[in-house]
Amino acid sequence: MKYKARKALMIRVVAAAALCVAPAIPPDKMSAQSAQSDPAQQGKIMTKKASCTFDVKVIPQKPDNKEAEAGNFQRMSLDKQFHGDLAATSKGEMIGVMGEVKGSGGYVAMERVTGTLDGRKGTFALQHSGTMTIGVPKMTVTVVPDSGTGELTGLTGSLTIRIEAGGKHFYEFEYTLPQ
Repeated sequence: MKYKARKALMIRVVAAAALCVAPAIPPDKMSAQSAQSDPAQQGKIMTKKASCTFDVKVIPQKPDNKEAEAGNFQRMSLDKQFHGDLAATSKGEMIGVMGEVKGSGGYVAMERVTGTLDGRKGTFALQHSGTMTIGVPKMTVTVVPDSGTGELTGLTGSLTIRIEAGGKHFYEFEYTLPQ
């Protein structure tokens, strides 16, 4: 398979994986919702949810070494804008590979997020891991432990991505932050 065709297919696999991961969230429900994680922890750590939309540019990159090219790895840079409860930008890198069976493949990605979450400014990193087995997706996106800086120091959590027909991207971020 030619280089450009493999990249396009990998982008479709990642988009399809994200499409099936999260339940639909009606736009009128896209706001922060606070929930106590444990009454004994009141005043220390609270679990919260942030949700809304994001824009992403996935930019195919050439393999940076002959081993990556020989392994048919697809490398892409990520450039995101988060809107809503998480007002931020992020930059990242993704590496993926297609399986020998149509509709199967996997990817990993890391991204650094810079912005404001629930009125608190700082940065943090997200780690992605996704697979698709004959069209059935599985994806996890988690905050890298101890990656929070500034007012986001101590941040933990996981992010769910949903992509609707037409390419509109949504996120739901369940997280905890020390008070």
